[in-house]
Amino acid sequence: MYGTAKGGYSLYGVPLGVLMLEAKFPRIEGDMGNATTWPFPVQLCIVDGVTPEHIVMGNPLDYLDQFIREGQRLIRLGVSAITTNCGFLALLQPQLAAALKVPVLASSLVQIPLVQTTLPPGKRVGIVTVCASSLTAAHLSAVGAPVDTPIAGTENGEEFFRILIRAESDSMDVDKAEQDVVNAALQLVKDNPDVGAIVLECTNMPPYAAAVAQATGLPVYDIYTAVSWFMSGLRPRRFLAQHG
Repeated sequence: MYGTAKGGYSLYGVPLGVLMLEAKFPRIEGDMGNATTWPFPVQLCIVDGVTPEHIVMGNPLDYLDQFIREGQRLIRLGVSAITTNCGFLALLQPQLAAALKVPVLASSLVQIPLVQTTLPPGKRVGIVTVCASSLTAAHLSAVGAPVDTPIAGTENGEEFFRILIRAESDSMDVDKAEQDVVNAALQLVKDNPDVGAIVLECTNMPPYAAAVAQATGLPVYDIYTAVSWFMSGLRPRRFLAQHG
């Protein structure tokens, strides 16, 4: 017997809503915006007219109302938690969590304080980002990360930055993009020998996390690890048989 089923939403069985930037670059498997990346259902929602360039090279606070409005729409549809597909939206973490009234994970950067606790004395977390010059102390402070966290970016690479941020093409050489991310990670650890773990800011970087780990020999965390942790609390695994 199933008892009485309660309605009230348009969607069921989709616990996570993803606030997406408007972009046309390819989203390969592992990219946050590719639904096959996730082992659970996700509801993707485009925030119309807000591009990666707007958020990374501009001020995310200028678009706060749009993100709140679309997050509220996702909640009305039936999702029970919200994330976003740009690490620079870390800047909106406090405001989104306050306005949306459901668990919110705005950026992979929220992992930095947790990852730091796992490291031995004298080691710290480093960040690989799509654009180091745009990732500020304000972004880090919004998620409780140290403002002196070392950062390296892909803006001087051949492919990743120009396709994702400058939108110079809707095609991408995946091998070159991977090399850009790996090169940034190698530069990060070269410049900062005390880095003991890496957090990838960009939600398009998970496809390259394994290559970064292999190249640096360090643990690598990204939006995939963050959302996997996030969802494990929202949908805990059941170990004991349910008793009637």
